Amino acid sequence: MWKDRIRPFVRPLPQWSAVSVAPASRVVTATLCWDGHREDVTADHTVASLNPVTIVSSVDAGARAVLEYRDSATGKILGALHLVYEPSLAAEVAPLAFYRVEAGEHHCLAWPLRPWNAWLQNRSMAKHAASNHLNMPPAAAQQLMIAYLCPRPVVLVSVDAPGHRNIFPMDLIGPLERSGLYSLALRSSNVSEPVMREVRRVALSHIPAAMKGLVYKLAAHHKQPPQDWNALPLPVRPSKEFAIPTVAGALRVQELIIVHSQVIGSHTFFLARTASSEEREEGAQLHHTAGFHQAYRRRRHEAFPEA
Repeated sequence: MWKDRIRPFVRPLPQWSAVSVAPASRVVTATLCWDGHREDVTADHTVASLNPVTIVSSVDAGARAVLEYRDSATGKILGALHLVYEPSLAAEVAPLAFYRVEAGEHHCLAWPLRPWNAWLQNRSMAKHAASNHLNMPPAAAQQLMIAYLCPRPVVLVSVDAPGHRNIFPMDLIGPLERSGLYSLALRSSNVSEPVMREVRRVALSHIPAAMKGLVYKLAAHHKQPPQDWNALPLPVRPSKEFAIPTVAGALRVQELIIVHSQVIGSHTFFLARTASSEEREEGAQLHHTAGFHQAYRRRRHEAFPEA
């Protein structure tokens, strides 16, 4: 239809696509490049903050580096982030490297659609700045979308402490493989942030893609914990060791012991060690990826199933 052909030229692609991806799939590889060196960091880089956009890895690439994202099947480069080492940031528990994102580009859309789509997205973000929950400058949001070329799993984080119990979705999470640590970047305004720093225990429920609608409803708990756990739209059951309420239908449940936390810009960055990992179900997990990445895959007839 002619409407489908002209639509990308009159309205922007979605910033994010909710997709269904098998756990631990490596459809995209991430490689840190510097001074002739290349290191696979697909399972060893995460986002530590959104404002400024900050990447963390167990790999120290020096003062400047490029983080490349490539299609695992074809080797085609999908996008890249240009990183600058931040010497002022460090973690006491492990020798991690923090990088500020200086610039970025992607190749999922052809010219001139690529800059035109970015302009449309930036205009929309500026127009709806008051309701933009990311609270990021448009250029930074474009950089973040590139970081989501590696589809990021969505989990429900459960917190349980005397006088405070909460469950809310997150996707700024992931392993830092070489260090043996797991990271979470939580907006510092989250109502459970001080409790997490104090209790130092959380449980992550890795969610089936079919539960997307129910998961999104729980985003309100970033500001206000549930008043009645019996009224939650998802049945819960206690985690293996800590007995923290987790989603009964989760694909996998991780229990984490938080060993470090620090404020980085807009977010509190948590480092944790895995206390237990319980496989409960098989199935595709809810992930987020960049809208232009899904559009790229759709043109190749390899689109992720929409969640």
